Amino acid sequence: MSSPQQIPGQGPDLTPEQRFEFLSQEISHLVEELPNHEHWTWISRSLSTLVNLAKYDTDRLDWKIVSHSLKDMERGLDVFQPYRHVRKIAIFGSARTASDRPEYHLARDFARRLAEYGFMVITGAGGGIMAAGNEGAGTENSFGLNIQLPFEQSSNPYIQDDPKLVDFKYFFTRKLFFLRESDAIALFPGGFGTMDEAFETLTLMQTGKYGPAPLVLIDRPGGDYWYGWQNYLKTCLLENGTISEDDLSLYRITDNVETACEVIRDFYRTYHSSRYVGDRLVIRLKSPLSDEALQRLNEDYQDILTEGKIERTAPLPEESRQGEPSLPRLVLSFNQKNFGRLYEMIRFLNSLDQQTEEREHPESK
Repeated sequence: MSSPQQIPGQGPDLTPEQRFEFLSQEISHLVEELPNHEHWTWISRSLSTLVNLAKYDTDRLDWKIVSHSLKDMERGLDVFQPYRHVRKIAIFGSARTASDRPEYHLARDFARRLAEYGFMVITGAGGGIMAAGNEGAGTENSFGLNIQLPFEQSSNPYIQDDPKLVDFKYFFTRKLFFLRESDAIALFPGGFGTMDEAFETLTLMQTGKYGPAPLVLIDRPGGDYWYGWQNYLKTCLLENGTISEDDLSLYRITDNVETACEVIRDFYRTYHSSRYVGDRLVIRLKSPLSDEALQRLNEDYQDILTEGKIERTAPLPEESRQGEPSLPRLVLSFNQKNFGRLYEMIRFLNSLDQQTEEREHPESK
């Protein structure tokens, strides 16, 4: 299990005065070196926030929440940093699924295939579907994000004691790392927790706070768990106008391991990644787009633009300064509302035969 290193100046044998002296030296050194740091703007904002909190009438419990949240983030960032450029898949599902159930076998086989394709797998480190994911991918290709609970919460034997096992104090910081580090989400049948993960993922996809990334819902062969769930979406949400038809494009349901893997691999066939530069969406591609394909995009997806057209672009100045990869790009004024349609456009891009050599995973993100 990963554990944070003992921070100098915070040892149990130090007096409060010694800790304060060490902290003062560290802060002075940081402030002195800050102008030379690549990310000094964000570091200074973080420090300023802590300074402002210290000015308020913040009570002990509030400070404990701030402190534990930051420690959670420190642990997560430390573990994931060496693997930041490898694509990873988060697997969610019931912790109660027995190892003789078809869903368990499916999750294990799915994770094994992902590892063979070069992906890594992230689970919640518990039993059931989580254990199947770690077992299938193997410890070397697995992460486990455990949660500290009042009752004993042990990790499954396939990730236990591995350096890529992270213990989190809070669910919200744990979930942050699931989505922060994942390039796709796979959901297997489960209970309240799985439903929470499904709906929160969809909410973040629908609002553009996660992705674009594939979401695949996997059931045992012939199972109707996810189709029953989808019927609820259609009859209780879609028919009442609280979601749109395009929102159903945010996910894919299947009962086949190879299909589930292909949904994920195909999503990154031409599409590589995206980011906002100001109010413009920049989409990076693995291969350049033909004139005919670009014209087709502008004809079929004009409805998601606030102005102008979808255009090719070189790396924008803001990207070049940050060392962004030199890939072909599209730039568009996306309305930041119709994300289901954006996913449809990405699938169209991935369906194009660009006649270029397909890159194998893992790839640099």
